[in-house]
Amino acid sequence: MADKKRRAATSGSYSITVRLFTEVDPAIVGQVATAIAAEGGIVTALDVAESRHDRIVYDVTCSATDSEHAAEIVDHLRNLQGITVHKVSDRTFLLHIGGKIEVSSKVPLRTRDDLSMAYTPGVGRVSLALAENPGDVPRLTIKGNSVAVVTDGSAVLGLGNIGPGAALPVMEGKAALFKRFANIDAWPICLDTQDTDRIVDVVAAIAPGFGGINLEDIAAPRCFEIERRLRERLDIPVFHDDQHGTAIVVLAALTNALRCVEKDLASIRVVVAGAGAAGTAIVTLLLAAGAADVVVCDKDGALAEGDESLSPAMADLASRTNPRRVRGDLRTALEGADVFIGVSAPGVLQAEWIPGMAEKPIVFALANPDPEIDPAEAAPYAAVVASGRSDYPNQINNVLAFPGVFRGLLDARASDVTIEMLLSAATAIADCVSAEELNASYIIPSVFDSKVPKAVARAIQGLD
Repeated sequence: MADKKRRAATSGSYSITVRLFTEVDPAIVGQVATAIAAEGGIVTALDVAESRHDRIVYDVTCSATDSEHAAEIVDHLRNLQGITVHKVSDRTFLLHIGGKIEVSSKVPLRTRDDLSMAYTPGVGRVSLALAENPGDVPRLTIKGNSVAVVTDGSAVLGLGNIGPGAALPVMEGKAALFKRFANIDAWPICLDTQDTDRIVDVVAAIAPGFGGINLEDIAAPRCFEIERRLRERLDIPVFHDDQHGTAIVVLAALTNALRCVEKDLASIRVVVAGAGAAGTAIVTLLLAAGAADVVVCDKDGALAEGDESLSPAMADLASRTNPRRVRGDLRTALEGADVFIGVSAPGVLQAEWIPGMAEKPIVFALANPDPEIDPAEAAPYAAVVASGRSDYPNQINNVLAFPGVFRGLLDARASDVTIEMLLSAATAIADCVSAEELNASYIIPSVFDSKVPKAVARAIQGLD
């Protein structure tokens, strides 16, 4: 039987549909539901697919914690009398069959006249006009509403260096989110190279067809140089979402979390676990917002200036942080800290360390897909808990930032992304939670709050 922790963490991302052949017995439905619940699963649908005089076919849909848990649920069903498990379908894989996005025409192509305007010969006149006036390209083509979602597959979610083909479903999902939340046409660009020079050259070569570049799931420190060099070469905005999108949403959530505990950013102590792309960007934005005491920890402990063993990127990070010159492991760094922000690895934070933090501690455990600490374990000790998970309150999700950011950049015909824009976007997201709504379990708006992308877009446009 599943343990309590597993039962509390079922997720739609591990949703299965089981086709059952059963005897004609009304009691079987209850037996199935009870068996799934006993294993810690949650039944979300139960449908009769076929009924005969000697057999009933049921499709039972339920959520689980992970693939292993789903298999345990199915095994338990197989042991029930009067039931045969005919087929098991993973609903997430079914959703991905054929891909998640498509191209569709915005204009009718029903007659010869339609074709003559949309394509040859009419399109030639438009091309000649754009050759004479290149500034009109965003207005007369898809460029003005398009973003390239570019990856080399080197740091995909929390899965690591799995390559461009395996990264494609993630980039498709990103493109679908762009369309759903900001009506932006985004295109997955998965590059079969992890050479910095080649990536920069390829992206620069395809840039004329896009109004913005969204770098995605590229490992640090390579991602820093790629972004810097592309920003120097291109006249369209380049935005690394793993860095800046994460930083924006973290700052927005922290702003409201601090309101809940009545503390001020300038006077608190923050510990960030993780010195990669996301950690670096979070620290940079926190410092720009007014944080004065930030300590960054990697797997070897607190980063401190003067440590000759640090890489150039980490040495730069150390030079801008840790004003008290804290040394030691994460537990040592957390002593007396007001805020923990994790963008590192599962299980690095122990629940028993949290009482050693300052009064009313804030814990953001954001490692994906498994956080630094289970939010349920942190909740008894922390005043505010946030994670990247959708099955707990306070989900830190980049979709709160990047659609609105690019909507604003595209509409403003911006050529760059500034730190002021990032700060303004964070403020806009935080302000979408009203004083009446704000509490420890609601510090950040829902990703489905239609006000958010519009507010972020306005904030970005106002600074261009």
